[in-house]
Amino acid sequence: MQLKHPEILWGLFLLVIPIIVHLFQLRRFKKTPFTNVAMLQKIMIDSQRANQLKKWLLLFTRLLLLASLIIAFAQPFTAKNQSEKEKETVIYLDNSFSMQARENGITLLEQSVQNLIRYADPDRPIHIFTNTYSFSEVTVGEIQNLLLDIPFTHKQLNWSDIVLKAESIFSRAPAKEQELIVISDFKENLGAPEKPEGYAGRIHFVKAGVAAVSNISIDSIQLETPNSSQKTLKVFVSGYGETGVQPLSLQNGNKLLGNSAVEFDEENSRTVVDFSLPNQTEIDGLLKVSDNGLEYDNHFFFSINPPQTINVLAINGGDAKYLERLFSDESFALNIYDLRQLDYSAIDTQNVVVVNEIEQIPEGLQNVLRTFASNGGSLIVVPAKQKENLSYNTFLSLFGSTRFSETVENVKQITKIAFEHPIYRGVFQKQVKNFEYPETNHSFTLSNPTQSILSYEDGTPFLMGGNGFYLFTAPLDENHCNFKSSPLIVPTFYNMALSSLRVPVLYETIGNASFADIDTRLDNDQVVNMTKDGESFIPRQQSFPNKVRLFFDAEPQEAGTYFAKAMDSIVSNVSFNYPRTESQPSELEIREQDGISQQESLNSLFSSLAEENEVSAYWKWFVILALLLGLAEVIIQKIIK
Repeated sequence: MQLKHPEILWGLFLLVIPIIVHLFQLRRFKKTPFTNVAMLQKIMIDSQRANQLKKWLLLFTRLLLLASLIIAFAQPFTAKNQSEKEKETVIYLDNSFSMQARENGITLLEQSVQNLIRYADPDRPIHIFTNTYSFSEVTVGEIQNLLLDIPFTHKQLNWSDIVLKAESIFSRAPAKEQELIVISDFKENLGAPEKPEGYAGRIHFVKAGVAAVSNISIDSIQLETPNSSQKTLKVFVSGYGETGVQPLSLQNGNKLLGNSAVEFDEENSRTVVDFSLPNQTEIDGLLKVSDNGLEYDNHFFFSINPPQTINVLAINGGDAKYLERLFSDESFALNIYDLRQLDYSAIDTQNVVVVNEIEQIPEGLQNVLRTFASNGGSLIVVPAKQKENLSYNTFLSLFGSTRFSETVENVKQITKIAFEHPIYRGVFQKQVKNFEYPETNHSFTLSNPTQSILSYEDGTPFLMGGNGFYLFTAPLDENHCNFKSSPLIVPTFYNMALSSLRVPVLYETIGNASFADIDTRLDNDQVVNMTKDGESFIPRQQSFPNKVRLFFDAEPQEAGTYFAKAMDSIVSNVSFNYPRTESQPSELEIREQDGISQQESLNSLFSSLAEENEVSAYWKWFVILALLLGLAEVIIQKIIK
């Protein structure tokens, strides 16, 4: 038992007063003589005994009465150790897309919010944060409507981010006991929930319901061109649980292009559905599937824009027939000039310039090429066997510290590929280790080489560069190098050229930093706007003489097809989809740990926390005891004579 005002117990020293009064008779008695008192002797003895008992009973009654009043004013109580500390509660409420799963007809997020409003203390200030919102020092009643309107998001904080966020919210007062409550469905992308080392507070995990594990997700698409008049759209669909057969539709804007059905084999959780499309059709595409699982992955947006031509100019000093074969596709417009015939002003309108084995790079051309590269063009340099080192190194000094140094006449094999380089990203299904290596018998070494794309067996670069500047360290003449006959040459040159004008792809994924080039020209005070359904935003952008590069990172936040508008006209479409990381129903296993509790529901959690905080006060019982003792004193006075 504990006391709220223990200092009042000093009043127990007042118990000395009734003891003094009862033990010492302060009143003086006078003797009155009688002529014959022998007959009263026995009565006097009995009366003295009764009077003595009465005095002792009154003494103990008054002592207990006074002590009860003193203890009542000291306010005794009992409570657990946790109730003595001031509590600070932080609640993480998961609003990721996986919380769209339904139980008893409502989503897990709606169910969690309703339980939070129902069972949390309506008068106690708490902190609440989600993957996208934060509320500090508020009561549940104050933000009830805001909680009910919390939207779902593709963003999912992992466990370490949740802990860091909670620690930043908790005050630094050491006397406060920290309570972190995590309300989630605990999918695998949350990460292993463990108590961080040195974390002093308590953590409570509350699983948000038990939803049915079944879902269909449109994961990705791929466009193939089997012939010149037709395209095939391959739609990759995943299914989990008892999905049955579900309809899948394809729309172009509001126009229905086709219907199909999604059905999974017993052994497979993924299937492919094909749609045929006219080859030249521009499409504002939407794929839709219906299921009883998550909603966000039932829609998939994509765009097929008019083809844009990439202008390629080759400044030729050797054999350029391989360039004619590489850029024969209608996506490219190739022009080949000898150095003496080149009009420098034509470079400004190009997207790609290939310096193909010219022996010397004139100073005027160097300046024009530097301006071209700084304006967003891609520059590919293939040195000549009999090159002039001074002009080449002077030119290379405009792009960094790399220089040509020595000539190597030995045979060297090209054995290493930078698979993660943007040039080869997505080209290979797996890392190839046993292919037929191309080789050179005449190459140049570099001082201070930068990022290698292709390397020799000794680690020195054969092709290096990035961000629009690419440099070979050997001539590609067939007498000195067989790279032209290697399968690598096609994706290498093709992707180097495509990097100069990154036209919008079929779709982008929200949350992944990306960019797209729009083939348009803007005045200094003009910008490109992205619009959808009456809403718009201005992306981060960089304007070049012959294109505008749009960067997508923080925006957009909502999936859909956005129209890029410049000077009040639509110049391109860009489609965005949410990442599909929430679609799989796999769940985490939470291990038992000290300082971590697992609760079946918010009701049980708040009930257990209320029990820990409960304080039992006893002062009323001591007041009642004092009243009873006062009544007992009156009874003693009346009964014992």
